[in-house]
Amino acid sequence: MASLYVDRRGVTMRLDGDAIAFFENGQRIGTVPIGPLERVYLRGDIQLSSALLGRLGHHGLAVVILSGRRAEPSIMLPRPHNDAMTRSAQLRAAADPQLALGLARRLVEGKIGAQRRMLTSLAQARPALQHDGRAALATLARMGQHARTKPDLAALRGLEGAASAAYFSVFTKAFAPSLQFTSRNRRPPRDPVNALLSLSYTLLHAEAVVAAHGHGFDPFVGFLHGIDYGRESLACDLVEPLRPLMDAFVCRLFAEQTLRARDFGIEKDGACLLKKAGRQRFYAAVDGPLGECRRRLDRMLPALRRMLVQAEPLDGFLPDSDGNDDETLSHQL
Repeated sequence: MASLYVDRRGVTMRLDGDAIAFFENGQRIGTVPIGPLERVYLRGDIQLSSALLGRLGHHGLAVVILSGRRAEPSIMLPRPHNDAMTRSAQLRAAADPQLALGLARRLVEGKIGAQRRMLTSLAQARPALQHDGRAALATLARMGQHARTKPDLAALRGLEGAASAAYFSVFTKAFAPSLQFTSRNRRPPRDPVNALLSLSYTLLHAEAVVAAHGHGFDPFVGFLHGIDYGRESLACDLVEPLRPLMDAFVCRLFAEQTLRARDFGIEKDGACLLKKAGRQRFYAAVDGPLGECRRRLDRMLPALRRMLVQAEPLDGFLPDSDGNDDETLSHQL
């Protein structure tokens, strides 16, 4: 077990030795050992003892609180990394326009490469998409090359947006028409696929915040995403090349009918949200792809640190491009 997901009203969590004890209406209903855990996700009206929070922090575990109907995340982080050299080098790089641009180019190139591998795997799994997939793949291949030459962040961000539009023009066709998924929308999501993409990306972003913090970086100082009040810009950077892994996961959930349209409800403002029974199935499945993202973040961030602090080449920063992505995506599809 890597993550613990608690989505149940009226539960109290207390420390019992080196384990979490769960109580409901004064009765003990279960126990989970802390040792195997990497993350704790909480949603709903849940109470935690201060002793438990202290022990989770001692073990270096982050607690992600998903608040409200739309699961807005708040993150309780453990003690930061002791070496401030990483954060110092990160700030210098973010303030250097050419260095920041170079890093942002790598991120966009990596995202486009991951999108290409995703569409390739999708076309192999669904032959009906091969025609549209070939055109989009050709477009993405050109854009991946252009990412290396964009002269500034504004042009690079424009390219990234155009590449995502080309990618989603095919990705939307991988789902049943009854799901009404015709484009990417959010805040709020308007259909079941967008609702699941938003929730998956929220959890991925939380993982990126925790990973950046744990590796000694400031999650708020990014390169592709500039510094903006209240935004964890480095985490936003890190998730970009990892999004297709979560896209493949969402595809599989609907293809295998783990989740269906009936598992979602529409709010008064038109927001489409996953119901509680569906959330339980979602949380039971999501730790696989999130675990893969954690492993990749744990390769990306040390590579970034070596580049910033020791001036080494940025090897290993991007997700795998040697076939491992294809294997992972094909398994999820």
